[in-house]
Parts: sequence; C-alpha cells; structure tokens
Amino acid sequence: MRKIIAVSIAAGSFIILADRSQAADRDGGAQLAAMCASCHRLDGGDGGIPTILGMSPEMLARAMLAYRSRERPSHIMRAIALSLSDEEIVIVARYLAALNKQVRP
Repeated sequence: MRKIIAVSIAAGSFIILADRSQAADRDGGAQLAAMCASCHRLDGGDGGIPTILGMSPEMLARAMLAYRSRERPSHIMRAIALSLSDEEIVIVARYLAALNKQVRP
C-alpha cells in the first residue's frame, strides 16, 4: 500500500512539474513570437508576407536554421535567426504551431 501511495505522489509531482514547464514554454514562446508579429500576422491573415501559422514546428525550426546558415536568403530573417538560440527557435516554433490550432477552427 505504501508503494502505491509513493508512486502516486511521484507521478503527481511529475505531472505538476510538466504542466509548469509547458506553461513556461508557452510564455516564452509568446514573448519570442512578438518579434515575428511585427512582419507576419499572427491572426492567420496574409498581408503580403507569408503566414507562419500553418507550419509545423519542425518545418519552422528548419527554416529558421536555414536562414541562420544562409541556406535560405533573407537579410531580415537571418538577423532574427541569429538573435535566437537553438532552444528559443524550438520554443517559438512550438508556440506558433499551438497558436495555429487556436486561430483556425
């Protein structure tokens, strides 16, 4: 019986920590995505600059890394990609993918 209680407490603690980590990830993503919003509309609209809301997190992260390494040409996107760490690119890509699910029905 004590083992069951100990396992339950450990599992509950893990779930609470995972929720906090995900919330922090969302918050960090919102801050990082603010710089994206200055050019890309984050409401799903397209004002001449392609939307990034339909992209998978993996595709967006690969694109950002390609801008950083100059595989994809864009002075503006390269500067933005250089300002972000690999971890920040992943965070913002995940945030934008999750935001896409909220904007589109």
